[in-house]
Amino acid sequence: MSPSSGNGCILLHKKKYMKNNNERQLNIKINNNLSGLLILILCGIILAFSLSSLSTYLKINDNDLSNEINDKQEKRKFALLPKENDLTIIDDSTIGLPLEINDNNYNFDNNENDETTVSEAITSLQLALEMKHCGKQKKAIKLFQHAVALAPQHPDVLNHYGEFLEHTQNDIIRANEYYVRALTYEPNHESAMVNRQRTARVVEELDKRMLNRIDEKRNALTAIPDNNAALNRAKKEAYFQHIYHTVGIEGNTMNLAQTRSIVETRTAVAGKSIDEHNEIIGLDAALKYINATLVNRIGSITLKDIMEIHRRVLGHVDPIEGGHLRRTQVYVGGHIPPGPGDIHFLMEEFASWLNSDRAIRMHPVRYAALAHYKLVHIHPFSDGNGRTSRLLMNAILMQAGYPPVIIHKQHRHKYYEYLQLANSGDVRPFIRFIAECTEQTLDLFLWATTEFSKEVPALSQNSIIKDRHHHHRTIVLDIEGSGDFLDD
Repeated sequence: MSPSSGNGCILLHKKKYMKNNNERQLNIKINNNLSGLLILILCGIILAFSLSSLSTYLKINDNDLSNEINDKQEKRKFALLPKENDLTIIDDSTIGLPLEINDNNYNFDNNENDETTVSEAITSLQLALEMKHCGKQKKAIKLFQHAVALAPQHPDVLNHYGEFLEHTQNDIIRANEYYVRALTYEPNHESAMVNRQRTARVVEELDKRMLNRIDEKRNALTAIPDNNAALNRAKKEAYFQHIYHTVGIEGNTMNLAQTRSIVETRTAVAGKSIDEHNEIIGLDAALKYINATLVNRIGSITLKDIMEIHRRVLGHVDPIEGGHLRRTQVYVGGHIPPGPGDIHFLMEEFASWLNSDRAIRMHPVRYAALAHYKLVHIHPFSDGNGRTSRLLMNAILMQAGYPPVIIHKQHRHKYYEYLQLANSGDVRPFIRFIAECTEQTLDLFLWATTEFSKEVPALSQNSIIKDRHHHHRTIVLDIEGSGDFLDD
């Protein structure tokens, strides 16, 4: 073999070796690139997940932060005693039921769709109109009420009854309410539309007068020194009266003396259930919490505050559920509250509204009444929704310098009816009812602290009577709570 041939073989082997080596390095480089690409993709997935979680967290905190309003106006507070009268309870099971007229204690279920019942209602309506034209008002009232009870959603019945209340009874406010109810069930009812438009401005003016009158009485009560002995005695008595009426509305059988004894001494009453005792103790604890924390606060009322109120309301009756949102679906008569999966969102939305500029700018009585209705409509708890809603309402009133309202258990049927009307779309009757209760409570305090006091009903009486020394027509609720106008 020649030298040149040997060199050629060596060169050939060298080229082959270099080619194999280059292929190995290329494969390694490709494998490294693939590994890097996989790692890069994995890092991207992890980063995207982290950013998503962080965005959700920041969004939640941003929503919570937006619910806090630090520029809430400073208002004169209603300074309470060690204990204070607060509010009254509603039987939660009645909220959301179909509309029901209780003027004459009728109770017909789902009769509006029964042809025979509607026919009877129309007959009763025709007889009522005949009695009206003959001047027999008492018979006409009973026939109208019978027709409304039989067909509570019939627009003609509601509209004619409203006209009777307006022109014969001179009760423009209730007449307007019936016109609105008629339009709820038949929006294009021509006669009801005309009647509502005619009475709307008058009703608005009467509502303004009532709120202005309440403000004047609030200012008079605020001017009384906190160390006034008569005022302190009135607060203490009102406190026990409030708890008594509150638990009584829910069916508690304790009388006033027994309620007072449990609050003051924690002594058990023979023959009464443990739950009845614990309802009184829980309400007392919730009132004290509001007095100690919320009344003098400057700033927002938070979702946590509402939960703390509920924890005390239900803490002695059901400590497991107290202070916790419900986790199951509940059914309240004909009303189906939101599902448990929506409760937290709805409560956050409610807290945002509660502290919004729009809500805070409302008249305090209207603001408090709407807060109560909104919360009880959400029905966020398994039990104690009514009590918690009214406690929240009274906390708002006390922050604005009003005493917490006392709703007598004798007026429970009207209380329920107004809540049902609110469910149907007209919340004004409920706001008016709360305003009337607020004014009555103010009258009681002013009466108790005046040396030569005017004749004002005691807490145990059934009627809500207005101050008759004002030169205007006054709304009066009689024993049946009819809300008729009386001349001064």
